[in-house]
Amino acid sequence: MSAFPTALPAARTPDPMAAPVLRWGVVGTGWIADRFVRSVQRHTRQRLTAVGSRDTARAEEFADRHGIPHAYGSYEELAAAGDVDVVYIATGHTAHLDCARIALRAGKHTLVEKPLALNAAQASEIAQLALERGLFCAEALWTFFLPKFDVVRQILESGVLGDIRTVLAEYGEHFTAGHRILRADLAGGPLLDLGTYPLSLATWILGAPAEVLALAQPHPAGVNGQTSALLRDAAGNQGIVHTTLFGDTPTTATVVGTHATLSLPGPFYQPGDLVLTLAGSGTQLTYTEPHTAHDALHFEAAEVARCIDAGRVQSPLRPLDDSVTTLRVMDEIRRQCGIALGGSPTPVNTLAPVTDPA
Repeated sequence: MSAFPTALPAARTPDPMAAPVLRWGVVGTGWIADRFVRSVQRHTRQRLTAVGSRDTARAEEFADRHGIPHAYGSYEELAAAGDVDVVYIATGHTAHLDCARIALRAGKHTLVEKPLALNAAQASEIAQLALERGLFCAEALWTFFLPKFDVVRQILESGVLGDIRTVLAEYGEHFTAGHRILRADLAGGPLLDLGTYPLSLATWILGAPAEVLALAQPHPAGVNGQTSALLRDAAGNQGIVHTTLFGDTPTTATVVGTHATLSLPGPFYQPGDLVLTLAGSGTQLTYTEPHTAHDALHFEAAEVARCIDAGRVQSPLRPLDDSVTTLRVMDEIRRQCGIALGGSPTPVNTLAPVTDPA
């Protein structure tokens, strides 16, 4: 165990402006695609060269709005474009697998918006296809690429927390009628969307659980409304996660160790503060960064560019194994709670983890 520090470490995140320049194609024209493009254009030298949609008019409007040179009326056309090095998939969840197949089979490095896929079997297929083709692939779970989370990483690695016994994380949000998250045909419900954040945090810190206990409540819209899960590792340490569509929650996270506690005020998955507290003393250290919300999406793009330039096929900040593990836990939660996925039963998945040979 490391002694309690006199100051918190600085983030080691490289300057996004210094990342090698790649040519990006964006698949999808929705809310997250808009935020991603705006952030990348503001804070990096990456080139946005193309956008693709199943609707040519939507692609052209998006391209005009963001100054992107090329607009395509199909995902296949974008993936075949000669001036695209890496494809960012920003479609809805249900299209992630098909779009990743298109991009990877076309020989393009690929960044897939979270969740990587609908379930662990699909995620493993994406990961295996990327590795077989020697292409970079990652889940665009932007949280793990933020400077704040590099500080979290250093705190965990230092051992200052002592033995980590508990991870608490939750995320709840209110949505109006008609939102895609309330549509069963679009794999709605909180688990694949909001729930990705608390579950990925818990599985990152505690590893794949030895046991999962889950409860759920339906939403009147016909999707799951809220889910709580208890994760236990082989040593008995526990992760407690909750996600809900029934209303806004503080969206905080806490990592409890035998010697110190790390607190991430809400929204914990975005840029912001963290607090390290020495057990039994009240002594605290605080890390603060601007609360820039989704304007920080560019950090993931810069990491992708650095990895591809270095010849890596995965990012150590969010390896594909981690993405598969998170989805495997979601599969088990759905199985226990009887939650259908897009009207179909959730498959049981026991695929072996995929590792980066590089």
